Amino acid sequence: MVFSKVLTVCAISAAFVASAVTTAHADPLTDVEAGPLGRAQVQRLALDEDGYLPVVKLSEQIVRIPVAADGDATLETTIYKPEGPGPFPMVVFNHGKIHGDPRMQTRSDPVSLAREFVRRGYVVVAPNRQGFADSGGTYVQDGCDVTRNGMSQAADVATTVDYMSKQSYVDAKHIVVAGTSHGGLATIAYGTNAASGVRGLINFSGGLRQDACTDWQGNLTHAFGTYGEKTHVPSLWLYGDNDSIWPSTLVSQMYTAYTDNAQGKGATAKMVDFGSYKNDAHRLVGDRDGVQVWWPSVEAFLARVGMPTGVQYRVAEPTQPKATHFASIDAVDSVPFVDEAGRAGYRNFLHQYPSRAFAVSDSGAWSWAEGGDDPMSVAVANCQKQSADPCHLYAVNDAVVWKDGATQTADADSPSKNDSKPALASR
Repeated sequence: MVFSKVLTVCAISAAFVASAVTTAHADPLTDVEAGPLGRAQVQRLALDEDGYLPVVKLSEQIVRIPVAADGDATLETTIYKPEGPGPFPMVVFNHGKIHGDPRMQTRSDPVSLAREFVRRGYVVVAPNRQGFADSGGTYVQDGCDVTRNGMSQAADVATTVDYMSKQSYVDAKHIVVAGTSHGGLATIAYGTNAASGVRGLINFSGGLRQDACTDWQGNLTHAFGTYGEKTHVPSLWLYGDNDSIWPSTLVSQMYTAYTDNAQGKGATAKMVDFGSYKNDAHRLVGDRDGVQVWWPSVEAFLARVGMPTGVQYRVAEPTQPKATHFASIDAVDSVPFVDEAGRAGYRNFLHQYPSRAFAVSDSGAWSWAEGGDDPMSVAVANCQKQSADPCHLYAVNDAVVWKDGATQTADADSPSKNDSKPALASR
């Protein structure tokens, strides 16, 4: 059985501080080949009256990338692109694997991560590998051979990088490949034969859990060690202490196996232990709240490998409605229209952690959502599935936003899709 949890988010400590573990080896990046970034035709938007860049929406495009090994198979791929012809640096982001049939996964749509990179002028590319979501082909299990499994996944990463590098708006000399969970394993495996323009690898809680396999932890550690022997690309590893999938001792073993075998080959690696994140560190990258945790380390890594980090756009984010003081947040009996089941649902909502939202309709339908990029839109949309009447937000985070006769909803321009679907409940 292959097990890797979908990214969802539940809680964060107010006193959270990211901490870095020292770099394993000296940095070899003393002579990085220049690319066309200096001549990038980035559209320079006029400043508004307050001297700020105007806010632009995060647009996405879905394309199908052909798989060279099978002319009939294509990879369902989401592209987030800045305005202008480029060429832009590129980030390829690789998704994780949920428990069960990979075809039941939704399209990889890492909105929070994409927003952070697009505002800095990057193209962000999120392919679904073969057998996942609506991509063609078949997911290859490779038995208990984690090393081979990672390489099988890396083949689709290579296909994506090769195809996108040929697009006129992509700077093929400034590429970073990143991934989470199973996608983190695929990312590090891809590093064994990365394209010449790939300057760095970012591993968010990467690995593959196979509980049914004998010594699955040893198999996983061996896989990372094998990749370390063949990789020449610098990497950044980000893992948390309360990860529901990876014990901290296993993370240390994986990283040590990789760095020990990478010595002298130029594949410098840096581990960042960011401590505890909400109720599960494995969910960090799929949550908009997580950006403040991972971005500082990623920004430093990007600068170190010769990638840009300066903000070029202000990209729209979900906007929380203003508090209305209709009732206190914990006044369960003040929630309008709902029955006892709805009041129980609201009590459950109160035990969740920001970001969170609760929506209701005049006919008593309700829903709450938590985590991801925009729980407000998700709560309203799931409430609407249960109601012929319009659903509206009642509470967001720690504030009641409801108005009698003039209800408020999430910002109409807010994104409503999430790579990591929030935890949710509804009636």
